[in-house]
Amino acid sequence: MPFIDSKVTVKMSDDQKETLKSSLGQAITTMNKTESYLMVGINDGYDLFMGGKKLDKGAYVEVSVFGDVTPKACDAMTGKICDIFADVLGIPGNAVYVTYHGVHDWGWNGGNF
Repeated sequence: MPFIDSKVTVKMSDDQKETLKSSLGQAITTMNKTESYLMVGINDGYDLFMGGKKLDKGAYVEVSVFGDVTPKACDAMTGKICDIFADVLGIPGNAVYVTYHGVHDWGWNGGNF
């Protein structure tokens, strides 16, 4: 069960949110996961600061997956995420920050995987 949580500085339309969600659903296959269990969170109009300065266009993206993550998969996924945020929201790759978390204890439906 992957979860991609995005905090973006720009306000998004419903169509942009749908496009972002769908694009991330396709990209998650890079990490050997499927969209069928993908949860996506989008927090738009979010204030982000880097180096003490407010970012006009920027994004912070957290990718959590059940199990281990590999540097190779993370690197490939970062490329896809940067492309998606540039295409959908006009946020340049040098203003997209991505973290990865491999999670070994993930609960759902009254129990843990």
